[in-house]
Amino acid sequence: MSGGGKARDQIFALIVENKPGVLFRVANMIRRRGFNIESITVGTLVDPSLSRMTIVIRGDEREVNQVMKNLYKLVETVRVAKIPEEDSVLRELALIKISVSTPQARADILNYAQIFRARVVDVAEDTLTVEITGESRKIDAFLNIIKNFGVKEIARTGITALVRGGKTIEDEDRFGVVKQ
Repeated sequence: MSGGGKARDQIFALIVENKPGVLFRVANMIRRRGFNIESITVGTLVDPSLSRMTIVIRGDEREVNQVMKNLYKLVETVRVAKIPEEDSVLRELALIKISVSTPQARADILNYAQIFRARVVDVAEDTLTVEITGESRKIDAFLNIIKNFGVKEIARTGITALVRGGKTIEDEDRFGVVKQ
């Protein structure tokens, strides 16, 4: 899996047929090439016969381009497109259940949530559940600040991304090629 270049997180999107087993085949192809999927999100498009996957893997440019070519060979793949971080809007959502042991701890957590523009979505006697959205580094920074309170549970969606401006992955040639 070492291509000689600098390994970093690489983001790409796939448009695939919305059929059972497609997610497995995509994940299995990536696994067979020795990559770990750092993040994956999947959702149905306006056309319900298609789904969009946003996948993040760690590798150098050459390695990831090879993975993209192999994904493109899957029968169910309609489109594979690189998502350049610098030209894209990237978001992730996290639900975080935080221990609350004192009234002061509750006040502190609420204050941090406000600073990070997070929302409290559930309140219990001994926990607060916070919803936070943004770039992964924002969520990581929030987790770092509240870790000493005790994070009881966390669920993260993974990165989802759109190219900025009027272009889409369906019509922008520099990001990928439509299967003929």
